[in-house]
Amino acid sequence: MLHRLGISKPLIARMAQRAVINGTSIEAELLASGVIEEDAYFAGLARMYGLPFLPVIDPALVGDPLCGDTQLAEPHMVRLQYTDRQPVMAVAPQILHMEGLARRFGRHGNGAGNLAITTPSAIRKALWKAGETRRVSDAVRGLFDSVQSLSARLVVTGDQGFVAGASLCLLSLLLVFAPMLAVVLGHMLLSFFHAAALFLRIMAVSHGKRHPRLEASLESGCDVLPVYTVMVALYREAAVVPQLIAALDALDWPRSLLDVKLVCEADDLETLEAIRQARPGPHIEVVEVPAMAPRTKPKALTYALAGARGKFLTIYDAEDRPHPQQLREAFHAFELGPSELACLQAPLVIGNAGESWISAIFALEYSALFRRLLPALGFYRLPLPLGGTSNHFRTALLKASGGWDPFNVTEDADLGMRLCRMGYRASTLTLPTYEDAPTEFKVWLAQRTRWYKGWLQTWLVLMRRPLRTAREMGPLSFLVFQLLVGGMLVAALSHPGLIVFITLSVLSLMQIPAPQPSVFTTMMLAMDVFNILGSYAVFFALGATPMTDREKKGMGWKWAMIPIYWMAVSLAAWKAVLELRLKPFHWNKTPHTPSRSGSLPPGLAAHPAQVFAAMTSASDKV
Repeated sequence: MLHRLGISKPLIARMAQRAVINGTSIEAELLASGVIEEDAYFAGLARMYGLPFLPVIDPALVGDPLCGDTQLAEPHMVRLQYTDRQPVMAVAPQILHMEGLARRFGRHGNGAGNLAITTPSAIRKALWKAGETRRVSDAVRGLFDSVQSLSARLVVTGDQGFVAGASLCLLSLLLVFAPMLAVVLGHMLLSFFHAAALFLRIMAVSHGKRHPRLEASLESGCDVLPVYTVMVALYREAAVVPQLIAALDALDWPRSLLDVKLVCEADDLETLEAIRQARPGPHIEVVEVPAMAPRTKPKALTYALAGARGKFLTIYDAEDRPHPQQLREAFHAFELGPSELACLQAPLVIGNAGESWISAIFALEYSALFRRLLPALGFYRLPLPLGGTSNHFRTALLKASGGWDPFNVTEDADLGMRLCRMGYRASTLTLPTYEDAPTEFKVWLAQRTRWYKGWLQTWLVLMRRPLRTAREMGPLSFLVFQLLVGGMLVAALSHPGLIVFITLSVLSLMQIPAPQPSVFTTMMLAMDVFNILGSYAVFFALGATPMTDREKKGMGWKWAMIPIYWMAVSLAAWKAVLELRLKPFHWNKTPHTPSRSGSLPPGLAAHPAQVFAAMTSASDKV
C-alpha cells in the first residue's frame, strides 16, 4: 500500500527496520523521519481511496468537545458541525484502516460525504484553538480551585496576616520596654538558624566525599522505549531558536517516540516567526498560549500539559544544550526506581564562567547546588528544591500533583516541595544540561530577585498550616525544608546585619583602651564570624570540588569575589520582599543570546547538537 503511494521500497525497508527497533509502525517512522511531508502523505491516501482531504480545519466547526484533550495527545478524529449540511467526521487514519473506510465512506459507500481525511497536525491546531479559552482558564485557576491551600495566588492568608501582625506587635513592645532583650533574642535566633543551615551544607560536602558521582547508566531492562515529551517555554527568544532546535535534534531518542512542544505566547510574533523559519521537524509542535494574566512560565507549561502524550516528560529552557543521552539516563532511572519516584533533576552546568565575575560565581553556585547538595538530598530521600529546567517527570504523577503553580515565580522549587508532601520521591541524574549565566549585574539582579520572590511564595504556601505540612512531609523533611528555603532567605536577608555587627565589634575592640567585652558578646561575635566565613568556605568547597579542571580554569581568581556576590544576593532578597508586596506575580524576564562558550559533554569533539544533528540528517536523506 505504501509502495502504491509512490514510496520507494528501500525507504520502506529502512523504516521497517526502525519500526522493529522502536516498537512502532512503518507509517509512524516514515512520518517522523521528515522524509515525506505530512500533508502530502494524507492527501495521497485520500486521493488513492477517493475520499475528500482537509489540509486545514476551521476551529469554529469543532467547538470545544469533551474529548478534545485526549485528541490533543492522540489525534485520530474530530467531528465537524456545519450549519447547512450534515456533520462530517475528519479522520487522520492509519493506512491499514483505509480499505474499510473507503468501502463505507467512499464515493459509492452508504456513508459517502460524511467523512474526510485530514492530518494529525490539523486536528491538533483546530482543537488547541477551539478550546483555548477553557484551557487557559484551567491553567490559571486549576490548582487554586482544586487545592486552594497549595496555590500562591493568595500571597498571605488571613491567619498568616494575624500571626505576622501579632509578632510585630510583640516585637515592638519588646523594643520599647526591653530593647536590649529584643536585640539579643533576635540576634541569637538568626545566628543559630544561620548556623543550622550552614551545617546542612557541611554535611553535603561530607556526603560528596564519601559518595563520589557514578557514571551514567544508559541501559534498562525494557526493550521498547516509550514516548517522551519535551517541553520548552519561550518568550522573546527569537535569537536562540536555531541553537535550541539543533540541541533538541541532538537528543538520542527515536523521532517517532519524541513529542517536543515549543510553548510560546500567542502574541510573541517574533519568536513564532523565528521558529517557522527554522523549519523544525515533524516531532516538534508549536503550542500558542493565549494572553491571560499571569504571564508566567508555569502558566504556559500547565497550558501545554494538556497535549503531552509522553509517559515521561522533561522541561528545558530556551538556551539549554542538554546532553544528547540525558533522556536515556532518566528513562533507565525511572525504570529501575520505585513507583513513587516522580522526578529526576539533571545537573545544570554553566558554560560561560570565564566571561565575567558574576558568571564565574554563578557557575560555582550551580556546581554546589546541582552536583553536591541536590544529589545528597536525593540520596537520603529528602525534598529537592528543583531547578527551573532539566526536570524529568512521570507525566501521570506530575498531573496528579497539580502541575505547576502559575502564580509562583519560582515554580520549580514549589513543585519539588509539593511532590515531597504528597508522598512522592525525587532524585538526580549525572548527565548535564549546559547553559549560560547572566554576565551583567542588572540582568543577574532581576533574575535573582524573581527567584527569591518565588522562594518567599513557596515558604508562605507551605507555612499556611505548618503542623499539617510537617505531618505530610515528615519531621526530618520539614526541618530540611526550613533550612533549605527558610535558611536561604534568612541568610540572604540577615547577611548585611551580621557584617555590620562584626564590623562594629571589631572597631570597638580596636579602640584604645579597648573595652572588655562580655562573655555573651564574645560568643555571639565568634558565632557570627564562624557563620560568615564558614558560609564563604562551604560555598567555595561545595562548588569547586565537583568542577572539572577546565571549569576551574575558566573561573580563575574570580572566586575571591564571593563576599561581594553574597552582598548582591542580599540586595536581591530585600528587593524580592518589596516586589512580593507591590507586584507578587510579575515575571522578570531573563534575556538570552546564542552561546559562545562552546561547552561540550566529555568525549565529544564538537557541540553535541551539531554532531547528532549531522548524524541524523545524514541517515534520513533519500
